[in-house]
Amino acid sequence: MKLSDFDYSLPKELIAQYPLKKRDSCRLMVIDRKSNAVSHRIFSDFAEYVGPHDIVVVNNTKVVPVRFLGVKKDTLGKVDVLLSERLSPRSFRALIKPNLKTGQEVLFNAPAGLGVNGILKARVIDEKVIEFNKNISSKIVEAIGVMPLPPYIKRQPQKLDILSYQTVYAKKPGAIASPTAGLHFTKTILERIRKKKVRIDSVTLHVGLGTFKPVKCENIQEHVMEKEAFHISKKTLQAIAQAKKNGKRIFAVGTTTTRVLETAAELAAKSPSSIVHRPSSQGYTNLFIYPGYQFKMVDALVTNFHLPKTTLFILVCAFAGRDLIMKAYNEAIKEKYRFYSYGDAMLIV
Repeated sequence: MKLSDFDYSLPKELIAQYPLKKRDSCRLMVIDRKSNAVSHRIFSDFAEYVGPHDIVVVNNTKVVPVRFLGVKKDTLGKVDVLLSERLSPRSFRALIKPNLKTGQEVLFNAPAGLGVNGILKARVIDEKVIEFNKNISSKIVEAIGVMPLPPYIKRQPQKLDILSYQTVYAKKPGAIASPTAGLHFTKTILERIRKKKVRIDSVTLHVGLGTFKPVKCENIQEHVMEKEAFHISKKTLQAIAQAKKNGKRIFAVGTTTTRVLETAAELAAKSPSSIVHRPSSQGYTNLFIYPGYQFKMVDALVTNFHLPKTTLFILVCAFAGRDLIMKAYNEAIKEKYRFYSYGDAMLIV
């Protein structure tokens, strides 16, 4: 399969730069895989598509404000640092823009009370590692960092992003980007789902660089995902196994949730009794789902509209079929849907 098969052209004005005031007021494109039908709804209608004893699975990771905005010590030129992985109390793997030389120092303004006299200092260890002059606690991250909005949002993070770029069920800190399919859910919708006797379960996958690592090889099967930490509890595994046995559907909210569920399914396939008896399924996953993959656990998918030639877009094509997804995306562009993180939603059944 060629990477160019997963490309499409999108007018820039359709890339959402701000969230809607009401999470669930976005548009919802519904795709029926059996009939190939595409319909247009509002996300607040989502509960109409789930039935008694179905299971909706969400990713409860919480975005950490790991984007630090500073300046070069020597020139005072702006520096943008995204902390992607902690290596020690003071050092992190990071994406640094612009690229800096080993040994260059970066200064960050810091509020009072952090014990750094108003300036937090850091030094570039190599191209992708930065070391601070102080242990970096969660308090320091919260005080200095801002929400790590994706680069296609052409503005600086604002106060509204602190809530808007976080799901209402976010619980476990660790993500450097939001699992954006979940941004449309409100507490009202979740309650409406529960009233229909639908179970809502959580998994955790801390969205890291692996989710967004660009696919550079023309033969997509040569692409290797970076590993990301995940967890799914024994209780959730057992509930899903029982639901599948009873012919009920598993709705995955987002591509990250999908990858956790399918990773767990692959582990269970290797040891059939493990899905019931293991205490939980956890570790790291680098599962890359592309067309030809046989889904073992997910029956329906809630997702956003994704960038072309990305692992996320390729996963959606694997789930619904490339031709149907291309048809849906073309229709979304024609109908002026809002795209990407703060954009509209898609439900594939």
